[in-house]
Amino acid sequence: MNTGPSRIAINEVGPRDGLQIEKAFVATDDKVALVDALSACGFARIEVTSFTSPKAIPALADAQDVMRRIQRQPGVIYTALVPNIRGLERALEVGTDELNLVMSSSETHNRANLRMTRDQSLAELVNILHAAQGAGVPCNVSLSTAFGCPFDGDVPTDDVLRLAGQLAEAGASGVTLCDTTGMAYPTQVAALCEQTARALPGMPITVHLHNTRGMALANAVAAWQTGVTRFDAAAGGLGGCPYAPGASGNVNTEELVHMFECMGVQTGVSLQPLLDVVGKLPRLVQREFHPPLLAAGHRLATHRPPAWLAERFGAA
Repeated sequence: MNTGPSRIAINEVGPRDGLQIEKAFVATDDKVALVDALSACGFARIEVTSFTSPKAIPALADAQDVMRRIQRQPGVIYTALVPNIRGLERALEVGTDELNLVMSSSETHNRANLRMTRDQSLAELVNILHAAQGAGVPCNVSLSTAFGCPFDGDVPTDDVLRLAGQLAEAGASGVTLCDTTGMAYPTQVAALCEQTARALPGMPITVHLHNTRGMALANAVAAWQTGVTRFDAAAGGLGGCPYAPGASGNVNTEELVHMFECMGVQTGVSLQPLLDVVGKLPRLVQREFHPPLLAAGHRLATHRPPAWLAERFGAA
């Protein structure tokens, strides 16, 4: 197997990408407690919230309060999604470390999700990038549906690379390739990561994966083998896309951490504290779900053998 970097960085997106789609409103105090607990796990980045209109995403209407109140840990970058100049202003007011801007690689998904054409979104993001540069705040740009669109099918690689190049030229500090609806497969992921790295040498590339069709971890390995060191993930696999029927959430952070740990790749994230956070998520979002790793534990977790073994074979 081709090997990738010995260390990766994980951006925990559950507090934003996960909670924004939950039906039950999570109280501000609970959001703050969630971010604080995640901060103690060792993440490189935590996407705390979204400075979108409260009417558009009422689940995150308390964005500024949450960002103000979290206990920031040294070495952790606290990010937030920003959709427009007003959102940028709100994010800057509360000292957001890094901004995440989003548009779709496919035309139809962009119109459905953002109510704009791609050209309109591109112009808006360029304005935000220029304003953020003036404020000295870095901006990452996430390109949704980079690996496929639920409306348009496969998205031409040239479209993804063109948008990434235009946004990089406008001042983006990094680019995220998003498998928004879980349509990606490993060889496709590897190819697009390699092409993006060649087109934008030196540009940090993040991969954002969903597990809708059960290929998220395989896709993560494929990206890692090409040299990608930055991955989005959500604790417990929270999240999803409202425009993809049957779509499940993001790749489970705990599964990603466990897998890379088993492979000898450092993530900086402590697994047991993370599992403690995951165990509290069903109560937080007021619905039942059962993250597999939480039930099974680490692959080297051992169990007491049956009592009858000692009776039959003697003490080991």
